[in-house]
Amino acid sequence: MDVAVDLSVEVPECPDASEQIERRMRETMDELFRFVRDNADTLRLLDFERALWPFIAMLFRLAVALFLATRHQRLDPKPWLAEGWRVKKEFATRIIKTMCGPVKYGRAYLIRGNGSGWFPLDALLGITQDGFSWRVVDLVTRLATRVSYAAARGIVKATLGWAPSTEAIESLAIGLGRRTPAFMETFGPLDGDGEVLVIEVDGKAAPMATEAELQARRQKRKHAPGCGCGCQRHRGRERRRGKAKKRKKRGHNSKNGRSATLVAMYTLRRGDDGRLHGPINKKIWGQFGRRKDALQWAREQATRRGFGPDTDKRVQIVLDGERCLRKELQVLFPHATFTLDLRHAQERLWKAGRLFHAEASPELEQWVEPLNGLLLGGQVDALLKRLRNLLSQVPLRGPNTKMKRKVLQAQIEYFEERRTMMQYDEYRREDLVLATGVIEGACRYVVKERLDCAGMRWTLEGAEGLLQLRCIELNGDWESFITWAADQTTRELAARKLVKLRHQKPKPGSKTSPKPAASSA
Repeated sequence: MDVAVDLSVEVPECPDASEQIERRMRETMDELFRFVRDNADTLRLLDFERALWPFIAMLFRLAVALFLATRHQRLDPKPWLAEGWRVKKEFATRIIKTMCGPVKYGRAYLIRGNGSGWFPLDALLGITQDGFSWRVVDLVTRLATRVSYAAARGIVKATLGWAPSTEAIESLAIGLGRRTPAFMETFGPLDGDGEVLVIEVDGKAAPMATEAELQARRQKRKHAPGCGCGCQRHRGRERRRGKAKKRKKRGHNSKNGRSATLVAMYTLRRGDDGRLHGPINKKIWGQFGRRKDALQWAREQATRRGFGPDTDKRVQIVLDGERCLRKELQVLFPHATFTLDLRHAQERLWKAGRLFHAEASPELEQWVEPLNGLLLGGQVDALLKRLRNLLSQVPLRGPNTKMKRKVLQAQIEYFEERRTMMQYDEYRREDLVLATGVIEGACRYVVKERLDCAGMRWTLEGAEGLLQLRCIELNGDWESFITWAADQTTRELAARKLVKLRHQKPKPGSKTSPKPAASSA
């Protein structure tokens, strides 16, 4: 049994009815006392809690109405009237949906000349055009960073007795996500940061909707011919009648993935034992846009944390070996220590060893062990010499010899190009980071667990906003972000701007409007 709140019961809407609202609150409290006394001997705790919530919800709504009415009564319009504004409506009603249901209230509407007007009470309280209180926006968007929009709505409805629609939650999340880059720019030096900055960069793809899928989802669903009931089961059967399903070809990429660039940044502090401890103040950030923008974010955040381009403090960047990524980062971090992920280097050795020995065999382990020792010891030249000798011993003719030469040559070239990033003996002596474990984990719990679930298809705009909201939530900065966003919208409202958090979807087929938000998510 879900929690149910009677949303049809309206609270007093007159802005001067504070005494009436107080009387209703006392009557509701008396009803609650009688309910407890009359049912204390008959109800189980479960039944009592279910029946208690409508009383609490009504008291909550009455308290909000009393707050709004009192604030309106105390609002002095003289400063605005002195600026040339005049009151067009003394009492313009509006409904705002709070945590426990809708509350109707009234407020004055001011205009100046023939221009548009504004509502001083809404501006002072930070109430946007969305019709939801900030606590509702906070709750539903935070849940949306963890579960699907439909699941977020179900959880809120089961808890509070009502919930915004799935479309409203989606548009709120996307609209709020547009404000996240500006929030990240407010970060300065973080308390307790260490003396070594570590940056890890990687990518993870999320499934994107094709244009054909978007067009199909924008269209109004039509009933199949000959299907009178319209239920899902028979509708699909009629639609498929006489049509053979087209089989996908081998190698067909149904995911249509687009990669997000993720950056993990944290510091390490050297302790009395001489080792580096952390991570400290770890921050994750990602975006589906240009990789160059994500790397620029890393540069700006490092500078804010006291690690500027000309810093003499240690900056270590750990990568998976992609050449273009390293090239771009070297421009932004000219004095950084670049490290190749040890696991990627080791996997190259195992790949070469599988050319000569069976998978998981003792001979394979014995073959890799001495080469791995050279790798950990930072003896890259000796490792390359061993691999070149091995390549020279492979016959020019014979079964699979061409493949062996090709794979071995690829591993040799890989290590040669990255020899300066493989000084693992030095990294181990200084207790620096050897592998990209932090960013690998971030790719899984930031992108995959929310954006790469079964059946999901995203647009770029829908995935981008939610990804960045999820980064803020998982970084532990959600409360600060919501407070900052509320402060920002309050300032915009005070400047006579029309503020709406929800992102409007374009009309189907519109070429000038932005693409619609995420679907099936």
